[in-house]
Amino acid sequence: MMSLQDPSLLKQHAFVNGLWLPARSGETLPVINPANGETLGTVPNCDAVDTRLAIEAAERALPQWSGLSAHERAARLRVWHDLMVEHADDLALIMTLEQGKPLAESRGEILYGASFVQWFAEEGIRAYGETIPAQQAGRRIIVRKMPVGVCAAITPWNFPNAMITRKLAPALAAGCTVIVKPSELTPFSALALAVLAERAGIPAGVINIVTGMPQAIGGELTGNPTVRKLTFTGSTNVGKLLLRQCADTVKRVSMELGGNAPVIVFDDADLDKAVNGVMLSKFRNSGQTCVCANRIYVQAGIYDAFIEKLKVSVDQLRLGAGVDKGVTIGPLINQAAVSKVRAHLADALAKGASVIAGGAASELGEQFFQPTILSGATDGMRIASEETFGPVAALFKFTTEEEVIRRANNTPYGLAGYLFSRDLARVFRVGEALEYGMVGINTGVISSAVAPFGGVKESGLGREGSHHGIDEFLEAQTLHLDIG
Repeated sequence: MMSLQDPSLLKQHAFVNGLWLPARSGETLPVINPANGETLGTVPNCDAVDTRLAIEAAERALPQWSGLSAHERAARLRVWHDLMVEHADDLALIMTLEQGKPLAESRGEILYGASFVQWFAEEGIRAYGETIPAQQAGRRIIVRKMPVGVCAAITPWNFPNAMITRKLAPALAAGCTVIVKPSELTPFSALALAVLAERAGIPAGVINIVTGMPQAIGGELTGNPTVRKLTFTGSTNVGKLLLRQCADTVKRVSMELGGNAPVIVFDDADLDKAVNGVMLSKFRNSGQTCVCANRIYVQAGIYDAFIEKLKVSVDQLRLGAGVDKGVTIGPLINQAAVSKVRAHLADALAKGASVIAGGAASELGEQFFQPTILSGATDGMRIASEETFGPVAALFKFTTEEEVIRRANNTPYGLAGYLFSRDLARVFRVGEALEYGMVGINTGVISSAVAPFGGVKESGLGREGSHHGIDEFLEAQTLHLDIG
């Protein structure tokens, strides 16, 4: 691994009860650099027994952590935030090496991830209860907020820092303790966060990181009755499985699942702004984001002009290893991701689409895929109904507002949508007609610590970020008092 300013941030053990531990079996998993296929290191392949020990550690730590005042917890979270910002360069390098995104994107994610810690440190202080006027004299009704308890977080590889802090920060601010199961593809980012949390004075057992393959770990997290809450970011199919597994112990759940985001560009849009929005939404992280533009609907009158402008921007992208200077788009995470992109592309071409830019793997390596533009995409193609999770911008033509709303909503998913228009009435009319939890209007960037993040339909349950995010980790307890 390239030189870190603080080499102690790179850990190759699980973190349980404040200790760095191997798996009880001694088994390990390699962590691979997607840019060159080299092994960066290994992490323990933990099993159900290892996971149970982490759950027990979280349970023991719960009374002390939840017993602190919200101000005391916030103070430690603020220190954790400051340490993340202080070590942003090292955290970004670790992320780029294990995940592939360019260093500038990784550093942006570190600061974005840190913003959740800063936000929820303050939201914990603002987790107010309420007093309700009783119907009888001499009685009082008081509602207080209390932590859910021991929580489990299962996080993905595409944002290996921010998807953890977006879950950990509200849980800790609420007074919960947590077991994190990071993706086996990108565990080093999670372990580095644990190093800094320990330095920030967060007590042993409050944060536990269990690395390994998902089946055994996930089965224990969902089946163990001590765990009262599961929060998950990942595919809809896995989310449905976890929901079924959580049912037996009636856990609270938050699910941020798959998407199939439409982008609608009307003929009255600012085309430069629309192209910029599509570039940010489609090609950030090589198209490997759940809110990524998957179906780009362009009104017929500007279709050709939009393609020309988009091609100019796509041609300026520089594909390469994320650590190389000037690179703006990195490799895909693994061969399975490449295979899916190839399959969607082949299906689209067989059904009449045309390649305007890219359209093939790069000579840089087997996991590098050229940023691609497809014209002539139609609703019968796989790329219209499935999440591609790769750098392919498929352009669909539409004629009327009513038509494009119907087509945009014709999906079981409802995470994010986007529209570009300079007509204020249309912005509200179409934005409110789209069946999505989030709608970007004249922007391709929609995620912020201060705003609720989440979807409708099969894209998930619950919200992350904003004051809604901490509510996911709080229970309301009602006290009925007779003071007569």
